[in-house]
Amino acid sequence: MTGIDFTVYKGSSSGKIVKGSTHKDLRPDEVLLRVTHAGLCGTDLHHKNEDVGLSHEGVGIVEKIGSEVVYFKVGDRAGWGYLHNACLHCDQCLSGNEIFCPKRAMYGVADVDQGAFATHAVWREAFLFHIPDAMSSADAAPLMCAGATVFNALELHGVRPTDRVGVVGIGGLGHLAIQFAAKMGCDVVVFSSTDSKRNEAMTLGANEFYATKGAKKLDIGRPVNCLLVTTSASPDWSLYLPVIAPMGTIFPLTVTEGDFSIPHMGFVRKGLRIQGVICPSRGLHVKMLRFAALHGIKPVIQTFPLTLEGIEEAIEKLEKGQIRYRGVLVAPDA
Repeated sequence: MTGIDFTVYKGSSSGKIVKGSTHKDLRPDEVLLRVTHAGLCGTDLHHKNEDVGLSHEGVGIVEKIGSEVVYFKVGDRAGWGYLHNACLHCDQCLSGNEIFCPKRAMYGVADVDQGAFATHAVWREAFLFHIPDAMSSADAAPLMCAGATVFNALELHGVRPTDRVGVVGIGGLGHLAIQFAAKMGCDVVVFSSTDSKRNEAMTLGANEFYATKGAKKLDIGRPVNCLLVTTSASPDWSLYLPVIAPMGTIFPLTVTEGDFSIPHMGFVRKGLRIQGVICPSRGLHVKMLRFAALHGIKPVIQTFPLTLEGIEEAIEKLEKGQIRYRGVLVAPDA
């Protein structure tokens, strides 16, 4: 086994980002990557008060491979997301749903000594993804979580080109949801608090746009078949339930603490479904990258240096709502 020590930027009990290090021995089925780009996600804010290596949207260059690695070679670009490992033998894994494996290793819970905010990373080959040639590493990083999550909602749960898709919020998830749904052929309807992002939403692929601040009722004509909620807090359901078609689906993509609450009768009378969604399993993750590369789907990004100071600046801007729409940390030698 070959050992390596590398720098990792972690959270701490005080909430201050700290520069640390970890040691990894390269196992036969593992790959050593030099990190070049790392995405900043709202989920990282949930872990910045913990001793956890931050960021789960990583892209890098393969520097070494274990003796049993088959599908990656030195010099390849590779990315990884929320899921690091799974047993590959349980019912969920054997049915292609390893994201739900009872032994899954996920960001913030397992392998907390490393993350994408680092100089290097060591991951199992089976949970790394080739970056398409048509896609830049800076664009690929946010797709490892944000893009993968919205694609998972649409693809795994049977959204069709004939569907009318509502997107609540134009932020890190929302601006990608608009693009994916539009390129899938859906009729995309966007809801945002004010008109400030109307032109941008239409450029990204929306067919209709509605400002909701102060509204008592939304008149959108034909209702939406599904509603992707990408805002940082749950919306006013009394405003949105009337514009969802009977038997429609609500995808609450918000990561938040506390209970999910919705008007009971408004939900029951229309036969609505609430569908939980997290990042996809590997098969859909690969399809997402191919689809994005084919259709030119790109996140709107702001870049920062992958240094302690750069991470602190990016996190501060994210906390203040000043990033449009994904922060990407770029290594000095990228």
